[in-house]
Amino acid sequence: MASGGASLALAALLLVSCTSAAAATKYTVGDASGWTTTGDYATWASGKKFKVGDTLEFKYAGGAHTVDEVSAADYAACSSSKALSSDSAGSTTVTLKTAGKHYFICGVAGHCSSGMKLVVDVAKAVSAAPAPAPAEAPAPAASADTTPDAPDATPSTPSSSGVTPKTKSPVTDLSPPGKKSTSTSGATGLSAAAWAGLGLAGLVALHLGAF
Repeated sequence: MASGGASLALAALLLVSCTSAAAATKYTVGDASGWTTTGDYATWASGKKFKVGDTLEFKYAGGAHTVDEVSAADYAACSSSKALSSDSAGSTTVTLKTAGKHYFICGVAGHCSSGMKLVVDVAKAVSAAPAPAPAEAPAPAASADTTPDAPDATPSTPSSSGVTPKTKSPVTDLSPPGKKSTSTSGATGLSAAAWAGLGLAGLVALHLGAF
């Protein structure tokens, strides 16, 4: 995993480097005319978008001219006594490393005043978009909790409906014992027979009296 991350980081760095290199522009000062006393370098530079990383290539006859980078004050005075850099090899390449204005003149007497001077305004380089970070592997899903839920030991409370349930009272058997009932029925039967006998005797007496 560590080696894979290092490889991705290296690939991103190479991509940024290649992008920066491809974005840089190489300019030939004066185009086909080169670096001469007859060039119009103000017109040549107008409309061009110089940026950090671009290069300027000065082509001229070696020994006949120089390419001196100077300050703004020395540029205005056409003085190369305090030049920041100087070259007279015949082909000079200058890399624009910082943003802002850069001033160049030919240090040969009379050449700068005749128009052999150049100023370029350098803009900041546009940063390349950073490479996206490698996606992280998804975390493993958490295992499901298989522990059963504990039963609720709290007894349920009966709903309060406002009605008090009726309590079923025990039924009291008020009927007389069996023997008592038998005696009563027997007495009742005896009384009926006695009355029947008396009634019959009366009828007989009445009948006899009639004779």
